[in-house]
Amino acid sequence: MTQIPADHPAARLAITYPEDLPVSARREEIARAVRANQVVIVSGETGSGKTTQLPKICLELGRAAGGRMIAHTQPRRLAATSVAKRIAEELNTPMGETVGYQIRFNDRSSAATAIKLMTDGILLAETQRDPLLRRYDTIIIDEAHERSLNIDFLLGYLKQILSRRPDLKLIITSATIDAERFARHFGATPDRPAPVIEVSGRLYPVEVRYRPIASDRYRQGSDDDDAAGSKAEAHDRSTSGRGQDDEERDLIDAIVDAVDECARHGAGDVLVFLPGEREIREAAESLRKHHPPGTEVLALFARLSQAEQEQIFRPRGNARRIVLATNVAETSLTVPGIRYVIDSGLARVKRYSWRNKVEQLRIEPVSRASANQRAGRCGRLGPGVCIRLYDEPDFMGRPAFTDPEILRSSLASVILRMKSLRLDDIEQFPFVDAPTGRAIADGYHLLQELGALDDGNVLTAEGRQLAKLPVDPRIGRMILEARQQQCLAEVLLIASALSVQDPRDRPLQAREAAEQAHARFADDRSEFMSYIKLWLWYREQVEHKASQRKLAALLRQNFLSPLRLREWHDVHTQLKTVVTEQGWRINQTEATFEQIHLALLTGLLGNIGLKSEEAGHYLGAREIRFHIHPGSRLLKKAGRWIVAAELVETTRLYARCIAKIDPTWLEKAGAHLLRRNWSDPRWEKKSGQVVANERATLYGLPIYTGRRVQYGRIDPAHAREIFIRQALVTGEIETKAAFVGYNRKLVAQIEKLEHQSRRPDILVDDELIFAFYERQIPAGMSQTVELEKWVKGLPAEEAARLRLTRDELMRHEAAGITTDVFPKKVEWHGVTMALDYHFEPGSPKDGVTLSVPLAALNQLDAARCEWLVPGMLKEKVQLLVKSLPQKLRRHCVPVPDYAAAFYDRWFERLGNPGRSLTDGLIEDIWATLRIRVQPADFKPEMLPPHLSMNFRILDEHGRMLAAGRNLAQLKAEHGKQAQSQFQQMAARDHEVAQALAHENLTTWTFGELPELLEIKRKGQSFIGYPALVDRDTHCDLDVFDDPHEARRRHHAGLLRLFRIGLRDQVKFLEKNLHELTRSGMMYMPLGSQEELRDQMVDCALDRACLAEPWPSDAAAFEQRREEGRSRLGLLAQEVARLVNLILTEWTALQRKLPQAKSHAAAHADLQKQIGALVHRRFVRETPYEQLAHFPRYLKAAGIRIDKLRADPARDARLQADMAPLLTLLQREVAARKGEPDERLETFRWMLEELRVSLFAQELRTPMPVSVKRLQKTWETMQR
Repeated sequence: MTQIPADHPAARLAITYPEDLPVSARREEIARAVRANQVVIVSGETGSGKTTQLPKICLELGRAAGGRMIAHTQPRRLAATSVAKRIAEELNTPMGETVGYQIRFNDRSSAATAIKLMTDGILLAETQRDPLLRRYDTIIIDEAHERSLNIDFLLGYLKQILSRRPDLKLIITSATIDAERFARHFGATPDRPAPVIEVSGRLYPVEVRYRPIASDRYRQGSDDDDAAGSKAEAHDRSTSGRGQDDEERDLIDAIVDAVDECARHGAGDVLVFLPGEREIREAAESLRKHHPPGTEVLALFARLSQAEQEQIFRPRGNARRIVLATNVAETSLTVPGIRYVIDSGLARVKRYSWRNKVEQLRIEPVSRASANQRAGRCGRLGPGVCIRLYDEPDFMGRPAFTDPEILRSSLASVILRMKSLRLDDIEQFPFVDAPTGRAIADGYHLLQELGALDDGNVLTAEGRQLAKLPVDPRIGRMILEARQQQCLAEVLLIASALSVQDPRDRPLQAREAAEQAHARFADDRSEFMSYIKLWLWYREQVEHKASQRKLAALLRQNFLSPLRLREWHDVHTQLKTVVTEQGWRINQTEATFEQIHLALLTGLLGNIGLKSEEAGHYLGAREIRFHIHPGSRLLKKAGRWIVAAELVETTRLYARCIAKIDPTWLEKAGAHLLRRNWSDPRWEKKSGQVVANERATLYGLPIYTGRRVQYGRIDPAHAREIFIRQALVTGEIETKAAFVGYNRKLVAQIEKLEHQSRRPDILVDDELIFAFYERQIPAGMSQTVELEKWVKGLPAEEAARLRLTRDELMRHEAAGITTDVFPKKVEWHGVTMALDYHFEPGSPKDGVTLSVPLAALNQLDAARCEWLVPGMLKEKVQLLVKSLPQKLRRHCVPVPDYAAAFYDRWFERLGNPGRSLTDGLIEDIWATLRIRVQPADFKPEMLPPHLSMNFRILDEHGRMLAAGRNLAQLKAEHGKQAQSQFQQMAARDHEVAQALAHENLTTWTFGELPELLEIKRKGQSFIGYPALVDRDTHCDLDVFDDPHEARRRHHAGLLRLFRIGLRDQVKFLEKNLHELTRSGMMYMPLGSQEELRDQMVDCALDRACLAEPWPSDAAAFEQRREEGRSRLGLLAQEVARLVNLILTEWTALQRKLPQAKSHAAAHADLQKQIGALVHRRFVRETPYEQLAHFPRYLKAAGIRIDKLRADPARDARLQADMAPLLTLLQREVAARKGEPDERLETFRWMLEELRVSLFAQELRTPMPVSVKRLQKTWETMQR
């Protein structure tokens, strides 16, 4: 060895090497290699002693000279402290002097320390203050096989500084390291690899036994870059049909059986490797029940307190020990006395999925190297036995080495550290195993999400501040935002809690008790707030408890870990110190829920979730789906939006530590990440700007939709185009800019010409108007305010250029479009009605529309409306003529010439033609061409809708009540309302009201009744028709808008006055009418006897008192009444006898009618005829002159039935001869739509006489009738 100076730490020590350790025999070789090379790789199997002896070899070589130290890193704090203690014991020196250690919040080193044990994270943190690590002349990276993120980064970092520190010695040690790979990586040149020294570790042989368990749940899955997904699929396939609890039971049972096998083999302690704490607790419970009390069952995992872990190294008595451990006992710690190893072949491995951005905590098969390392733990004291709970093919199929953590972790913290240290980009960094490009991109993306890097991946001011915080970048980002939100006090507590293990214990055997104890810390909205409640409770206990022992007991009683609480306190203290050094102010007043969670969100934007109402899960960022962890107190209370501290995939993807959030907070916290898109850009007249609907998403989740935003800021060019097209071209803009109103008025004038002429080619295309404005309007303009400001600043000459001219807007002149042929209004019975023109085929408004005041609706003449306006008449005539059958139409060719000639002949009469258009055409064709045309020959239904008048019904305030082209339907639907308004309007006219101011009339006391009344309203003159109105016991005077209705009502009113004036005679008649009882019996199928009696009395009164002309003053009324008094009795008996005769014939005919049922056509015709003659009101509604013929008509129908049975063919022939005439009448009546017509009424009775002539000629008719005669009569009627 090297000569040691007197002041060197080794000079004061007696350095010895245990002879039973293999590395002791190789120490000279190792020393020579270290002396000769800057980098040495020591590959030593478990138990070789490399961890404890290498620092002593370096010390004996004279390393740690000049006040420098030997840095010796361990991946875990437990290993760092236990190794330090072991070396100090071997050197016989107090802890903290020559040998010391430093772990998080615990520094047991001093100025005299030569060998310093530390976690790799501690050494990495020192690079921030000491980039070249000049405090150390030797660095030993132990357990490099674990390939943690820190180890890989340290190895890459050290490789970079070796050339700048030629005095620095680097020793890399591991049990299962891929020596050649490391040798090449750290070689001086590609052909000069670093020296590798392999040290044997096993002193005795180990027998490996394979005892596979029944379930193959944990067989090896895919080992690709994103293996977790494939392994999950393999897991699902292998466990189909089996529950997870069953499979864990298989594992526990297999361990119990293996321990029994070890016991049968011989004495010695047993080390069992299990994947996690849960499995350890379950196995311990089963083993304690299965084995005798003398067996000691111990647990070993990272979450144990230091005192609990140290029990492993202090055997008590001769009892067999069964140590249940995670992979912490694989290489980091050497458990003494082990003769047997039971290897489940499993480990809980954390993998980060760059695709889903979540941590996946999976139980996976360990590598072959790890399995061998585990087996090596039982060959230290003598021959050992390793029982593997899987088969040999499974073992051989596993990967040789464990995946480095850098290939299964987020790289954000590594990239941030590299950026802060101004190192090369991560792509060029000399990692032993370079991460994939996708993983690197993910790291960059997360730092951009946190605002630590800009879009060019350059470190931002926030990034530099983040790098100074000794926490994960996401937690650091929360702290940065907490400063802005003034909630540092609360967020520092939460951030430090998230940086350590949860201090709340939930042992499986006491889970309910633990949950009850922790309930006091629960918060209904946020599990983050639970940390604050827990902290306040903890600080209160610290202040009030008398001793640490009592405090620890209280904490354990409440299922809280004193060790982790202290660690939380230490992290909080450190973070508080850091922010205080930065000069940040910690709030003294309590922060709000929103402030706290806004700060938290900035670091957890990738962990938000939106509840899926259908499936019961949450939709997360980038289309992931996750569930709330079953242990969460908010499992059934979580809101629609939540944020989680972490998303971890085990059997499912779970969110842990969640809080309800308001999605509007995401707009603030994730403003730089929101993806916005816009739809439906449009001009909004009311606000005077172009707007659009905005939708924002954060990682695919909809933060808001349908938000109305100003589009001009988003796409100025497109917004300007919309402004021109939808505001200026259409005129849909409210503005003070004079040119807009001028241009709008000019366009409206030309559009009106188009509507009137039904020619859409007069106004130029919108594109030409757009082009005009496009040349004038400045770039980026899309608001009314901007337009007005711009126009206001224009000189008069330039402002004038914004006005369009008629020539610019018109393609050609619109000759012939005048108010004579396209009037703006029409006068009807003194009422002026507006006409509007609209050209839009297919639209309900197409054509000409007449605006009709509701009060004038019933006075509107459908026949007059058929003529439309002069400018549309030629087209309508042409199409009506074209609808004629060809044999008629050919006489009118060329049709356009005939239509023009018709127009000229009728032009002077168009104001009041006095007939319908079809009647006018029939008359004109006969007069000019001597061709007979029937109304049924025309097919008006074939005409386009615009050639029928469109009616718009307006109330008294000008509001539209209804619209349509069917005037009869409009009258049917609104006629009563129209009449009511007309009468109300009449009541408001003073003169009319005075004329009608007579009520409760029982005789004529009101002077002469005028035929017409003029009603004036708002400058319009309406014509009314006064009438007496029957009120049963009296009459009132009223006015009607329809002369036919007025005449009907007046007739009933006159009858009532005569009834009252002749009441004595009427009473006598009601009791003494001829055969009233018999007639009433026959009338019963139609109505009551009283109803029939009243009809007969009214008929008699009508004959006695109401001969034309009707009385119009009191004198005439009195005269008629007296004349009727003397005649009423005789006439009434005459009516009664006639009615009795009619009902007798009708009754007989009803009995005979079924005989015709076998002849369907004749039977149907007879039913229709009889029903039209005798019905409920036949006496009152039939003129007496015609009523007198009813017995003959009914007798003729009976004779027809008799003859029908003898000669049905004759009946059918005669009915066929008559049928066209019946059809003509029915069509014409339907066309009249209820309007009375004396000519049609006469023709109807002629048809009844024709029936007598055809079917019962022996009864004779009062006039000559035949089919031909009636045909000629019809033709005459149509002229």
